[in-house]
Parts: sequence; structure tokens; C-alpha cells
Amino acid sequence: MKTIVKLGGRVFDWLESIGRAGLLLMQSVCHKPKSFYGALSLLNKQIYSVGVLSLVIVIVSGLFIGMVLSLQGYSILVKFGSEQSVGQLVALTLLRELGPVVTALLFAGRACSALTAEIGLMKATEQLSSLEMMGVDPYRRVIAPRFIAGLICLPILSLIFSMVGVMGGEFVAVDWLGIHDGSFWSLMQQSVLFGKDVLNGVIKSFCFAIAVTWIAVYQGYECVPTSEGIGKATTTTVVLGSLSILALDFILTAAMFGDF
Repeated sequence: MKTIVKLGGRVFDWLESIGRAGLLLMQSVCHKPKSFYGALSLLNKQIYSVGVLSLVIVIVSGLFIGMVLSLQGYSILVKFGSEQSVGQLVALTLLRELGPVVTALLFAGRACSALTAEIGLMKATEQLSSLEMMGVDPYRRVIAPRFIAGLICLPILSLIFSMVGVMGGEFVAVDWLGIHDGSFWSLMQQSVLFGKDVLNGVIKSFCFAIAVTWIAVYQGYECVPTSEGIGKATTTTVVLGSLSILALDFILTAAMFGDF
């Protein structure tokens, strides 16, 4: 009976946390800002923090992943005399899967962990309580700009990742392995469709952005206001964010490309 009671308690705690996360999301997004320019200023600051400062790791990762994809694809396709299709392989792999997924994982590890630690530190130093005492809504002032910035930045970073990856693949395939550049780009253009490949990749990135940013702000807002609690919340953000990305990727891939 003790085991059943303990398991039931964990289930109820999990359901309660989902409800609290849903209320936090609604209170953050549904509240209208008092000042449009003030809200825009806060949003610009968070876009720089979570988006611009993540550009370096996204660009470097995209470049090397595109180069590795091109090299591995060539080593496999050359056995079948289809090495000219390396560009098609690199572009479709990046746009459909690796671009959105790897960018979201990098975003969760770099930007979302920072969001959790920042909000958790504000809670530990009682800055959130001070805002409430001054009549300032912490959801509107702290949570909403960070959440919206994540929704804006991650799809853009994913497109940049895919673009840089294609450039890295072109460098390896054309300049190193000697594939004709006309074949590389023409087969890529024939196979890549905007509505099926590019747009679906953007939709994936947007869904990933909702999941990981939501987890990040919730873990920061609900963490135990101690150094140990902030560290645990940051770790939980990265772990849950990564697992949610992989699970959502399977679901979205089955919905978008399941009929082939």
C-alpha cells in the first residue's frame, strides 16, 4: 500500500506541475503590456540574449555537421555511382531533421539553461517578490519577454544552421571531393520543396521553441530559491527540454512525412 500511495502521490504532483505550467503560460502570454515601447525594449533585450549570443555556436556546429554529412554521404553514395546526389542528401537531411533538432538541442543547452538560472536567481534574491510589491506583474515583466524571444529566435537560428550546413557540405563536396558544382546545386534545387521541406522544418522549430522555452521559464519560476535548487532546475531544464525535443521530433515527423 505504501508503494501505491507513493506512486499516486507522484502522479498527482506531476499533474499539478503541468497545471501550474499551463497557468504560467496563460498568464504570461495573455496579459497585454501597459506600454508597447516598453514591452518592445524588453523583448529586444531578450532576443539579443537568447538569439544573437547563440549565433556563434549555431554557425560553428552547422558548418561542421554539414561538412561531416557531405563526407559521409559521399563515401556511401560513391559505391553506387550516385555521388552527384550529395547536395540533395545534405539539404534534405538538414532541412527536415538535423537543422531543427540540433539547433533546438543547442538552444536548450545554451539559452534555456541561462533563462532558468536567471529567473531562479531573481527568485532567490527576492526580485520577483519586490516586483509584486511595487505593483509590477512579474509574468508580464520577466516571463513573457523571455518566452516570446525564444519563439522568435529558434526558428531563425534553425534556418541559419541549415544554410551554413549546406555551405559546409558544398565546400567538402565540390572543393575537396571534386563533385561538379552544377550537379550539386541543381539536384538540390529539384529535390527540395519549400512547402514540404523548408516550411515543415520551420514548423518543427516553432514547436520545439514552445516546448523548451516553456520548460525553461517554468523551472526557473518554480525552483527552490537556493543555490542547490537553481542548479537542479537548470539541469532539469536541459534534460526535459532535450527529451521533449526528441519526442516531438518523432511525432511531427510521423505527421509530416509518415505517408512518404
